[in-house]
Amino acid sequence: MKNLVLIAFLCLASLGIAQNKKDVKKNGIKSCAEADIENGKTTPNRKTVFDKNGETVELTEFSKEGALRMIHKYKYNKDGDEIEEEEYDNHNTLTEKKLTIYNSLAEKTEEQFYDSKGALTKKNLYTYDKKGLKTERKTVDASGKVLTVRKYVYEYK
Repeated sequence: MKNLVLIAFLCLASLGIAQNKKDVKKNGIKSCAEADIENGKTTPNRKTVFDKNGETVELTEFSKEGALRMIHKYKYNKDGDEIEEEEYDNHNTLTEKKLTIYNSLAEKTEEQFYDSKGALTKKNLYTYDKKGLKTERKTVDASGKVLTVRKYVYEYK
């Protein structure tokens, strides 16, 4: 039990609130397991696996009872931007895949969502102003029909 508490403390100390991948890389952390201990019973909560650059490459989530709930797997480009996320259910079956596209200014311009069979289900399309601030996220279905539009408005000093 002391080891579990120590592991949880090290995870929180290195990842804590608003910690970044530099801390993970600096401390050589390969993974972090979180668990809840209640009435002497240990229940896994989540496990995060990192690559050599401190990026999260796999995130496993467990239910309140400790059963596998879902797994997320991530891939990154050379700049450390997420370019792919795969989501698996509790049977380790792919349920959704998201591909992210960036422009030459490293701004996210598109997210493409695919179902378990590889069929496109929807896209998020992003636009930016001349300052590089996100101004809109438009969600469209596979046929291009607009589902939602989110506008971003900024106030300046």
